[in-house]
Amino acid sequence: MGMKAIVLAGGRGTRLAPYTTVFPKPLVPIGERPILDIVLRQLAAAGFDQVTLAVGYLAELIMAYCGDGSRYGIELTYSREEKPLGTAGPIALAPVAGETFLAMNGDLLTTIDYRAMLASHRDRGSIATVATFPRDVTIELGVIEADENDRVTDYLEKPHFQYAVSTGVYLFEPAILDHIPRGERFDLPDLVLRLIRLGLPVGRYAASGYWLDIGRHDDYAEAVRLFESHRAEFLPGETGTGAEPQ
Repeated sequence: MGMKAIVLAGGRGTRLAPYTTVFPKPLVPIGERPILDIVLRQLAAAGFDQVTLAVGYLAELIMAYCGDGSRYGIELTYSREEKPLGTAGPIALAPVAGETFLAMNGDLLTTIDYRAMLASHRDRGSIATVATFPRDVTIELGVIEADENDRVTDYLEKPHFQYAVSTGVYLFEPAILDHIPRGERFDLPDLVLRLIRLGLPVGRYAASGYWLDIGRHDDYAEAVRLFESHRAEFLPGETGTGAEPQ
């Protein structure tokens, strides 16, 4: 049985300027393919057969490139916001009522196993599941720790930490639609926090493999390198380049 997904493709991508001055961020190329092309092929391979693209900035270019989804073997529809609604607001406009659905950013290069994530979501009986990825952070300064009397208790030179960060990939039950305000800006972190504060079960899926948010210049350069060197892991079973729209 197929599944539904919403891909958020409406942002301006200001952090990735100047590329996004003429391209919407989801059409920024990774190798010879737009990142959104890779995302849609991965979703189709994972069994998603109905995908809604939530579009805004330079929407016409995205719609012209992706068409009706037939080139991916999926039914592709569009939800166009008249004003910016954040990352959660467009979900309330999309046709997802009635069943579990995936929501994700359209600018991610990742090998997240969507089938395994769905199994985890269902096993835990969660209303929402957030995919996370380990991220290393080094503070490039000496960090001083002190007690309440300002006596220094430790001196950490360039300490290193690891965090589980949100990947921008979520699974939701349709009941979350009741918690998204209509017609106003509302982001996915706001939604997740609202669900948690209501005591509703929110799960985590600890992803492995690769994950990069190409909205950052450093991650974009790494994504291009990673895709070319590990292409078969991102697009298993690929035949030909298929880079041009039909």
